[in-house]
Amino acid sequence: MNTLHLRTDEELVALYASGTDEAFDVLLERYKDRLYSYILYNVRNTDVADDIFQEVFLRYIRRAPVFESYEHGKAWFLRTTINCCKNMWRSAWRRKTTALTDAEEQPVLYDTEEAQMLAEALAALPVKYRTILHLYYYEGLTAEEISRIQQVPAGTVRMQLSRGRNLLKG
Repeated sequence: MNTLHLRTDEELVALYASGTDEAFDVLLERYKDRLYSYILYNVRNTDVADDIFQEVFLRYIRRAPVFESYEHGKAWFLRTTINCCKNMWRSAWRRKTTALTDAEEQPVLYDTEEAQMLAEALAALPVKYRTILHLYYYEGLTAEEISRIQQVPAGTVRMQLSRGRNLLKG
């Protein structure tokens, strides 16, 4: 019986470094849904989302950070993902290239019409509000946890949550 899924992240990285490829698969499975959905939500292009997702995990494997807790690991992955998304939007390469697909942005499909409308309303918000709202509502983080990830005071997070909600109400 494979017990890799019972191992800590640090143990999995060490096993992967020593040649156990299945350890990386367990790490990917552990974080992929949450991170990929956030990336796709931000970039709206599956090809770009795949690249950013790969970059996040390459950084993880290269740096092999040691986490004090699951929450610390989750925060590291979210912060790295946010930074990679920001880097993509700022990159000169992105501004000077054209996607091979017909449309730069590919629509993201949701289960219900309500979910689709909410996603479109969130997408129309400035990034600072969109990111805070996503971390709070979709990731279930507290204002204090978000403040550590975003490296801003908790009061700023609460204010951005309030302003973001007001913008959504219209």
